[in-house]
Order: sequence, then structure tokens, then C-alpha cells
Amino acid sequence: MITPTALREKAETQAARLPPLLARAEHLAGAVLLGDHGRRRAGMGDDFWQYRPAQMGDSLRMIDHRRSAMGDVQFVREREWQIAQSVMLWVDQGASMRFASTPDLPTKAERARVLSLAVSILLVRGGERVGLTGTRLPPRRGNAQILRLAEMFSEDAEEDYSPPEHRAMIPHARAVFISDFMGDIEGVRTALTKAADRGVRGVLCHVLDPAEEAFPFRGRTIFQSVGGTIEHETLKASELKDRYLDRLAARKAELQQLCAIAGWQYGLHHTGSSAQSGLLWLWRALDGGRAGA
Repeated sequence: MITPTALREKAETQAARLPPLLARAEHLAGAVLLGDHGRRRAGMGDDFWQYRPAQMGDSLRMIDHRRSAMGDVQFVREREWQIAQSVMLWVDQGASMRFASTPDLPTKAERARVLSLAVSILLVRGGERVGLTGTRLPPRRGNAQILRLAEMFSEDAEEDYSPPEHRAMIPHARAVFISDFMGDIEGVRTALTKAADRGVRGVLCHVLDPAEEAFPFRGRTIFQSVGGTIEHETLKASELKDRYLDRLAARKAELQQLCAIAGWQYGLHHTGSSAQSGLLWLWRALDGGRAGA
């Protein structure tokens, strides 16, 4: 059980991360031109799309009282362009993301968070709605939403590997998944299958540390997961290199295949590369997956 003191310390630690994260994301987003991506289009937005059950975060103004009066569930009336403008994010919070091979490199979590927040800033500036997959933070517009996203991106999960969140996928919206995808592939398969079933198109950004690509280990080495749940000791680490690289290549190929089947785009980003290059790719990939593009 978490004591009030421990809870407060955790909250203060998370809050302290927000200004630097927001500053880095704002600076990064400022280097990317909006172009025509995300601009609101004249003549769109009045066409009825569908009714859906109301979710946490929906305002009372969104409730369609006539449709809701037909049963015990409240329904929201969604319009076509509201759907097209919604982008849902999933950023891996698992412990494996907190790995960095050298002190001068950002952790995978740091890079994933700044990329996701920077692209969110660009989307919101373009008039689009951004939120998280699942039910914690439905897509909305505005600077207040950016602050909520920054707060939630600063959370850490205890488990080594976190599966993608695939609940409450908005039909025909777009999505962004950012992770090292080192965990069970079945979680990714399930999420992309459900996304494809609902007409959701998106981008999968695979973030890796350079050491995870090169495997520069030799001699006696103890490999331990960041969360401490997995450990393996070897006297000849170099003998594991070929098998490791084969498995990593197989994982990349499987992710690419899943994306191809689901109609998503796959991209690989290294923390040794610039954050700007990662954001530019992510932005262009989202633009290519835009409804009607």
C-alpha cells in the first residue's frame, strides 16, 4: 500500500518532469512546418457519421438526448470530420523503455515521450483532436489537452513490457504507437487487428537504443531487464550476438508484416539519431495516413 507521503513524492517527481518535457516538445515541434496537414476543410463536419456510447471526458453538450432516451445508455452523435480529425496515441510506459546504453543518450522512454508530445502539439495546432487509446483521455483539442498528455506520458509502469492499449478505438480515426516492442508480439497483433477491424489507420514507431542494434557485449556479462524480473549471465556474450541479431531482425520483420496487413506504416528510430529526424518521419507518416490523403 502506498503511503500518502510516498504518493506525494511520486506526484512531485512526475510534476517536475513536465516543464522540461514540454519545453523540449515545444522546441522540437517549432522546427516542423504545419503545411496543409491537419487544416480544417470547408464544407466538412456537418455530415452525420454514427452514434457511439458516451465515454469519460465527453461533455454534456455532445450527448444526443433523443437517441439516449431510447434506452439506459447515453449516446454521442459524431460527425464525419470529427472522426477524421481524431488521433489516438499509445506510448509504451514499460520499464524496458527506461534503458539507455550510455549517459549521453536519452532513454527510449524520454525519446518516445518527446516525439509523441511534439507530434501532439503539431496536431492540436492544426485543429485536430488528440488523446490516448483506451478510456483515460479521449481525443480533444486545446492546450489543456497537451498538458494532460504531458502528465500521463510522464508516468512509469512497473512491468518490464507493456502491451499496446487497444480499447475504445474510434472508428476511422488515426493512431500512433511508440515502443521498443520488446515484449510479447501477441499484444501488438491484437491491437493492430482490432484497429484494422474499426478502420483505424496509423503509424508504428519502433524505438531502439544503438546498443540494442549493435550488441557490443563481450566476455562475462550479466543481462538484466530494467524491471529486474529477468536476468541471464554468460561468460561469452559474443557467442550470443548472432542469435540475438537474428531474433531482432525477425521481430522487425514481423512488425512490418503486421503493419502491412493492418494498413499501418512502420518506422524504426534510434535514440542515437536526432529527435527532429524522428518527428519529421512521424509527421510525414501521419500525413500519408490521413483520411482522404
